[in-house]
Amino acid sequence: MSPLTDVHPLTREAIEALLRTSRFGRALHVLKETASTNSAAMALALQGAADGTVVVAESQTAGKGRLGRRWYSPPGENLYCSVIMRNAPADDLSGWLSAVPLLSAVAVAKAVQAVSGLKPSLKWPNDILVGDCKLGGLLCESSLSGQSKTFVVVGIGLNVNSRRESFPEDIREIATSIVTETGRLCDRASLLATLLSELELYSDALLTRPPETFLSGYARLCSTLGRRVRVNMAGGEAVEGLADSIAPDGSLRILCNEVSGGGTVEVRAGDVIHLR
Repeated sequence: MSPLTDVHPLTREAIEALLRTSRFGRALHVLKETASTNSAAMALALQGAADGTVVVAESQTAGKGRLGRRWYSPPGENLYCSVIMRNAPADDLSGWLSAVPLLSAVAVAKAVQAVSGLKPSLKWPNDILVGDCKLGGLLCESSLSGQSKTFVVVGIGLNVNSRRESFPEDIREIATSIVTETGRLCDRASLLATLLSELELYSDALLTRPPETFLSGYARLCSTLGRRVRVNMAGGEAVEGLADSIAPDGSLRILCNEVSGGGTVEVRAGDVIHLR
């Protein structure tokens, strides 16, 4: 890192010089601009691109967030990348598909801490927070075409060197960046290389250990647990209560309040709001 410049620009040469992986990032597509790195990676995956193939762009014109939201993607400041993951164990495909989004979020948090010194938390399922502000997020998209062809594209957006005053007004108070939190510009190539190392470690570990054995590590970083939350479901309904734990399939277990009918609900998809 440097107080003045982004030491390694996002060029193929700069990224490859920092890689310490055996697969992740070895097939590397570095784009000046794309609509969405996830869309580009999905197209490559459907054409047979290998496990660990990475698409990274300097800017996105139609960056995708969860639940159909747009991702703020100015050129030359932040990290926008997507990783193709195919390394699923033959005996537990559903467990692998549930684990990949959560473990990818853990990998991102660990990489941010290693490179910047920040200690992010995770908002279920895979938002990256510093305090109550959003540093980044993940969007995982999958294709299920039989064991050998199944893949997940892990899309990652991290606010790295954008100053708070440059954020659009509608997110300025709820978003943050590494430079905002540390006062120092962050080397994006180093951050990407570290992130790919973390992702590869988890990908390899999922071949030999049941996915649920990793949930305690996710739970330790998850700031949603133990908080009062409201979850807005895709169908329009909502539940409120205490975020109690992570279920074995990665869903969020909510102890509902009386207004939501009491009892326990396991949420597999939805927009979580932390209540005060």
